[in-house]
Amino acid sequence: MTQMDIPQIQALLPHRYPFLLLDRIVEVTPSSHLVALKNVTINEPFFQGHFPGRPVMPGVLILEAMAQATGVLAYRSADTPSDPSQLYYLVGMDRARFKKPVEPGDQLRIHVVLQRTLRQIWRFETRAEVDGVCVAEAEIMCAARRYGRD
Repeated sequence: MTQMDIPQIQALLPHRYPFLLLDRIVEVTPSSHLVALKNVTINEPFFQGHFPGRPVMPGVLILEAMAQATGVLAYRSADTPSDPSQLYYLVGMDRARFKKPVEPGDQLRIHVVLQRTLRQIWRFETRAEVDGVCVAEAEIMCAARRYGRD
């Protein structure tokens, strides 16, 4: 079990503000599972238009945070976890469901479980919770690709 802070996450993921949607990894076991945190604050740029007077985190951004967490687990599970030329791209999402709105002040706790990997395609079960209540879930797939390849 290992924790990761923002600089350690940024060393793996290419995302930067305002699109880095993970604040901390609180638990990661390579080739098994990961737990990440996203603190949702009113200062997020998307709250200006989604929705004025009733701020709700867009579902696609919840899914993006979950996808970023799968990327971290893939990097930490790979045979060459420090290869800077490798990226993990989102290639599929199935069974995405939203159960409850996410609002400013909430903390998303994102759970990722590696289901399988085959030919550099990784499949994960993901779930986002607020205060122990599931707010979203999805099966997410990513693929490993190197820079400079078509």
